[in-house]
Amino acid sequence: MSELTPRGPYCSFAESINTEELKNTINHHILSFQGRDPQRANSRDLYKAVAYTLRDVLVEKWIQTQKSYYTNGQKRVYFLSLEFLIGRSLGNSAINLGLMGQIAEAVEALGYDLEEVREMEEDAALGNGGLGRLAACFLDSMASLGIPAYGYGIRYEYGLFYQRLLNGFQMESPDNWLRYGTPWEFERPQHLHCVHFYGRVHTYKDSFGRIRKEWVDTEEIMAMACDMLIPGYLNNQVINMRLWTARASREFDFSYFSKGDYITAVQEKVESETISKVLYPSDQLREGQELRLKQQYFFVAATFQDIFRRYNKKNYPLTKLGDKIAVQLNDTHPSIAIPELMRLLMDVEGLEWDEAWKICVSTFGYTNHTLMPEALETWPVDMLAKVLPRHLEIIYEINHRFLKQIEQRYPGDLERLRNMSLIAEGPVKKVRMAHLAIVGSHSVNGVAELHSYLLKTNFFKDFHEFFPGRFNNKTNGITQRRWLLKCNEGLAGLISQTIGEEWIINLDHLKELEVLADDHDFQDKWDAVKRANKEKLAEFIKNECCVEIYPDSMFDVQVKRIHEYKRQLLNILHVITLYHRILNDSEVSMTPRTFIFGGKAAPSYEKAKLIIKLISSVAEVVNNDPLVKDRLRVVFVPNYGVSLAEKIFPAADLSEQISTAGTEASGTGNMKFALNGALTIGTLDGANIEIREEVGEDNIFIFGMTADEVERERNNPQRNALEIYKANPEIRLTLDSIKDGQFSNGDIVIFSSIVESLLADYDHYLHIKDFEDYLRCQTEVGVAFADRRNWLKKSILNVANMGKFSSDRTIREYARDIWGVEVL
Repeated sequence: MSELTPRGPYCSFAESINTEELKNTINHHILSFQGRDPQRANSRDLYKAVAYTLRDVLVEKWIQTQKSYYTNGQKRVYFLSLEFLIGRSLGNSAINLGLMGQIAEAVEALGYDLEEVREMEEDAALGNGGLGRLAACFLDSMASLGIPAYGYGIRYEYGLFYQRLLNGFQMESPDNWLRYGTPWEFERPQHLHCVHFYGRVHTYKDSFGRIRKEWVDTEEIMAMACDMLIPGYLNNQVINMRLWTARASREFDFSYFSKGDYITAVQEKVESETISKVLYPSDQLREGQELRLKQQYFFVAATFQDIFRRYNKKNYPLTKLGDKIAVQLNDTHPSIAIPELMRLLMDVEGLEWDEAWKICVSTFGYTNHTLMPEALETWPVDMLAKVLPRHLEIIYEINHRFLKQIEQRYPGDLERLRNMSLIAEGPVKKVRMAHLAIVGSHSVNGVAELHSYLLKTNFFKDFHEFFPGRFNNKTNGITQRRWLLKCNEGLAGLISQTIGEEWIINLDHLKELEVLADDHDFQDKWDAVKRANKEKLAEFIKNECCVEIYPDSMFDVQVKRIHEYKRQLLNILHVITLYHRILNDSEVSMTPRTFIFGGKAAPSYEKAKLIIKLISSVAEVVNNDPLVKDRLRVVFVPNYGVSLAEKIFPAADLSEQISTAGTEASGTGNMKFALNGALTIGTLDGANIEIREEVGEDNIFIFGMTADEVERERNNPQRNALEIYKANPEIRLTLDSIKDGQFSNGDIVIFSSIVESLLADYDHYLHIKDFEDYLRCQTEVGVAFADRRNWLKKSILNVANMGKFSSDRTIREYARDIWGVEVL
């Protein structure tokens, strides 16, 4: 693949390095960094050496980039996120540095296969799902647009978990992604910050007679910075993701050690370093909840010490903080940053409340990522009082002043006061962290037009009325550099050969493909790329899952976190329905399909884990029934993550985006599938609505109730699931076969709870009420897929109209409307 001319003000050896120099550098890193004989090195040794070679280029450009920030006095953007799901770094870094061709030649000259070498890299387990992957896309776009930005989070030693299936059940084991170390990070022991917990608040009068607060008698944990470098695309800009790892304030207690009590001697160290051990510790127990709270404060407190360290280098006055920095809270997790900044400004810097609050609000922006009530975090007041006593005081003061403002504007409206209070009253008083984030930020944005509309008209209606202009929309996007250029080399190459390479930095250029949608020669090339991708995925699935799938079939894919609102159940019900059609008529005309599922269920989410078991059980029956032949295959691919997604998206024909309308904030999987030429079947939920607007109603398959209809149906049901079940023989047969043990070796108990919930009035996600229309729509999909020319036309038009869904566009909007920074 040819490469664009580098964009940007700096030059280094990366632009002039040749294959021989790369070989020598790689061998040097095998010898000096790893202590290995280059002639005896294996693929993992070579992977690390290539990574260190690229890191040399990255750090040189990063230093130049940082110097330019100070020279130009640019406003900085700090992006705070509990997750950064960056996946693998080798391919992405090589592409963005413009070195992929040279690296491939050097690796081949050394006698290795680059693909095999790239497979040696572990996915960085720094996130779970869409939130973390979006954060990673945003960092790529910030770097590519030249924004002076930093990502801040936690360096988790273990990811969520490693998923495998045992007899169809999800089994979790530690995701030890660092067991071989990572060549991509720089540990920064010089950036070691002290983070406090517990203790008490001491009130005193300062020398001017003013009442002051001091947080004393605390426990201390040290936060050490670890940097991972993120290159922009061919622009010589490199930014850093700074992740904090916990270190004990002292290694061990020598007094205990001297007495032979070796376990107690190191207990403090072990307990302290637990904070950065695991992504999302279980919150089923209070200890797990407390650890999550400590994780959130840990990275926020360390981050703000780092921000102030950098800010104070220029001796800017604190009153200019909001003019010089912008802090974006990526969902509710980092919202404890608001009372932390207030504490620093008042208790440490000595500012009065009003001035500190003005600075605080001007500094923060808050992105809401969910419509699920359980994801809008709340913390028990007594827990905050124990872990962060000073912050609870500040939160109460924020709430007191805020409620006074509400009372002044809406006298006597007690219901509004209750709804908007930062404190939820009840048997257990809780702090509503989303409310805190809204009150303490100058901007609150949703991540799709529907999502933002629902925030303003439903979930946070009172806040929208109180803060007119504060709420806005920033529809999510994805980086085309990873999700097309890197993961789908065949399609990226075809597009670049046809319209040039400008789409890599401006996705709107894909619009030029529209005129080729009916061109048969171009369609044939397009089809050949898809076929090659499907054959590659089929081989992978055969090796990993021991299931043979057929590239001629439609690859019908749903890969995402397992949750009831995402309705994997609806998908597997459709599979069962198709299976029964074959059983009832072995000669039935049917478009062959391969159903591919993937995703993790939270370890404590038993219903989601049971859905995985049902999918696996249906797959076991369907795949081994000789009547089915090659017309139907079902596979659940375990341990879904970024690198697996990069194999699946390019091969997909149909993208299942079937959440109950009004539950998915945006979704970005829908964008990745469409960018790789898959057609979407979905509800009018999240970004599906905007995808339909861009690609056209004829090039997407929409079914089901709208968000308004869902709300009305929940509040005033016009029909119930049991009536539909009784009236529709096909639906009845589908559910009865689950209930009667057809997919569980006659066990009528194991899946009984699933059937009961589907037929009950309390099915919040309305599976059965959308099922009939889903079946209708899937029939349309089957007919459309059989018309190959028309399907290819639709596929091309989907890709051609994905320009809006680049994260470059999203970040430009954040920069313009929220952060007030310029872009390249």
